[in-house]
Amino acid sequence: MKRRAHPFFWLLLAALALLVWGPLWFMAGGSLMPLDELDTLLGPVLTGRAGSAAWTLLPSWPTLEPLAQLLLDTPEFFVMFWNTCAQVLPQVLGQFLVGAPAAWALSRLRFRGRGALTALYMALMLLPFQVTMVPSYLVLYRLGLMDTVWAIILPGAFSAFPVFIMARGFDAVPWALLEAASLDGAGHFTTFWRVGLPLGAPGILAALVLGFLEAWNAVEQPMVFLKDQSIWPLTLYLPRINAENLGLCMAASLMMLAPAALIFLFGQKYLELGIQASGVKE
Repeated sequence: MKRRAHPFFWLLLAALALLVWGPLWFMAGGSLMPLDELDTLLGPVLTGRAGSAAWTLLPSWPTLEPLAQLLLDTPEFFVMFWNTCAQVLPQVLGQFLVGAPAAWALSRLRFRGRGALTALYMALMLLPFQVTMVPSYLVLYRLGLMDTVWAIILPGAFSAFPVFIMARGFDAVPWALLEAASLDGAGHFTTFWRVGLPLGAPGILAALVLGFLEAWNAVEQPMVFLKDQSIWPLTLYLPRINAENLGLCMAASLMMLAPAALIFLFGQKYLELGIQASGVKE
């Protein structure tokens, strides 16, 4: 019989879960509060007047006014929502079209300089955006892509992190299958298409899910590369909402979180499979 976990262990997990769910509950509750209640609870912090901030578990008088105002009377929210989709989805597609063949080559092809190229990918993956910001800015400026959606799409599509994750998934493909495909007359592309992609799907989907979450929540890249507010994503829209529209900010944050949460719930099993596949060696 399996041993039961100690009650202290469950209390610890519950405390950690509250730390995660606390901000979400705060955001969901704030999106259902009337503006006067929000001003009473958070006004001392946001407006600087005397007093201390407080919070309640449930709104005293729930209302859908912030959500209605966001969905019916805030057209700029939808503009920036579609701007975000137009910037994020091409990035994810580019990561698949560019990253999957590159990961297959690094994982299953043997060529001179492969080790140096792998080390270069790992170095690029470890570099934060603050280090690559100036070179990226100069390259995009020389190409005439500054202040366009391509300034966000192209660096994300050629990101090194998805290549690393996909390569770890391709490492689990047995060499015996590749040798059998070669004996049947399959070339490199056929082997990649008919063997690599189906067996490496968990690693590919895990990389794409992580890439979507990173691109959806990106703040620094749009802030640096985009000056035209008409093509700003949602991450630059939320800080513009002032304390007078705090309920609108709560509702907008909740709506922005929804696609990322749905993608994560859909891709959670693929993330787990990708992690498991990356730890399996033939």
